[in-house]
Amino acid sequence: MSLTDRTKPTDVSLNTDLYELTMAQGFWESGLANGQACFNAFFRDNPFDGGYAVCCGTGQLAELVENFVFEDDAIEFLASLPAPGGGPMFKPDFLEYLRNHRLDLTIHAVPEGQIVFGREPMVRVEGPVIDCQLIETALLNLVNFQTLVATKTARVVRAAEGHPVSDFGLRRAQGPDGGLAVARASYIAGASSTSNVLAGKIYGIPVFGTHAHSWVMAFPSELEAFRAFAKSSPKNCVLLLDTYDVHQGIRNAITVAKEMEEAGERLSAVRLDSGDLARLSKEARAAFDEAGLPYVKISVSNDLDEYTIQSLFAQGAPIDSFGVGTKLATCDPQPSLGGVYKLSAVRSDESEPWTPVIKLSEQSYKRTVPGVQRVLRYYDPAGRPTADMLVVDEVARPGVARKMYDILDPYTSYALEGEPQELLVKLVEHGRRACEPEGIEVARERCKDALMRLDPAVARFLNPQTYPVGLEEGLEALRSRLAREEREESGRPTAD
Repeated sequence: MSLTDRTKPTDVSLNTDLYELTMAQGFWESGLANGQACFNAFFRDNPFDGGYAVCCGTGQLAELVENFVFEDDAIEFLASLPAPGGGPMFKPDFLEYLRNHRLDLTIHAVPEGQIVFGREPMVRVEGPVIDCQLIETALLNLVNFQTLVATKTARVVRAAEGHPVSDFGLRRAQGPDGGLAVARASYIAGASSTSNVLAGKIYGIPVFGTHAHSWVMAFPSELEAFRAFAKSSPKNCVLLLDTYDVHQGIRNAITVAKEMEEAGERLSAVRLDSGDLARLSKEARAAFDEAGLPYVKISVSNDLDEYTIQSLFAQGAPIDSFGVGTKLATCDPQPSLGGVYKLSAVRSDESEPWTPVIKLSEQSYKRTVPGVQRVLRYYDPAGRPTADMLVVDEVARPGVARKMYDILDPYTSYALEGEPQELLVKLVEHGRRACEPEGIEVARERCKDALMRLDPAVARFLNPQTYPVGLEEGLEALRSRLAREEREESGRPTAD
């Protein structure tokens, strides 16, 4: 595929792992295509050894469902795929079933920008099992990476202590789509702008950028380069100081700043991209202040993350803004969220009650939670979240104390009081959008508010306090019973 062969929106139906389609064919051939299923998307452990994550990507799920259709060219491609043992991989009648097939799904999800925690559903998908299976990979592809980026950005923004953070990660991102996802998710999580112009066009994110070292190197001298840039972009003039020598760069920038003042303009800022950023930023600040230029801001870049920014401020660095690239776009040091999509309930058709199911696995921490789950968030009188409880009952009981068992340790319990908030919101009902789409600014404000309310002990970088996530008393009993029954049926000894 060349760079100009961009996909069309409906190609999301093929943005999937092959086994989703082979399983779909198996369900169809077994007469189970219309059997109902409930799946939950969640991650097991909070990323970056942190205490929380920022949900992101769910705002695009309704659009995903709307565009998920197998058009003629998709069917032709699937028909061309050979099976390893010979013959076509997919049967003609199944492909005709898929042709222009529309997903009949109902989806509840945590709104973008909200804080989430390990092992609680971020997305709940209900509908025909074949439809639930077909959307799995595309759904996880949307939510996993954007949640990871949003979480990384929230940590960087927290370290920046209110100073602007710009996404500079496009050139290091995992391809064009990765760059767009980084720009979108980072803006929701608090980044002030992005260098990605296409993201600005698509999502309305403020774009920011000035010049590179190559600009300076292209002129006979650094001073001439600075003067030329000031003339070309007087309203967007940030000068990069470290092409040759920062100390001389500061002097040249002061010269140009004075010349700009005489022309009725102002030098916006200078940027440092190498060296001891704490020491050099102090030198630059002192020099500009002494020259009567206190309005000139100091921006820094160069492989920054939350820890380096925190360290710079601990050293008293007078830095006004940050350009964060590689370590934000690649989510260093954790390149994936590890989100999963697990079956939790089945039924033969919509008129039947749900039958909860459980996955045990050879590893106990992979044991799933059964049933059609909701997530209730409890708050203290100041509005700070205190615990999230998974329930399967139909009606919450506001004001009534409820007992919650820790999701990993059934011997630890909590008494929860007050009226909880339902976290999962209906986005899609029977394949149709259930609510008006939110603007990216709404998600951004939600994230800002959620992070502000988060307990600092949970938000801290080093050894954060564990936020309680657990199961309602009846759900814990259900999980234990199903686990015991499955072990007894398999002939394995029970552990509960």
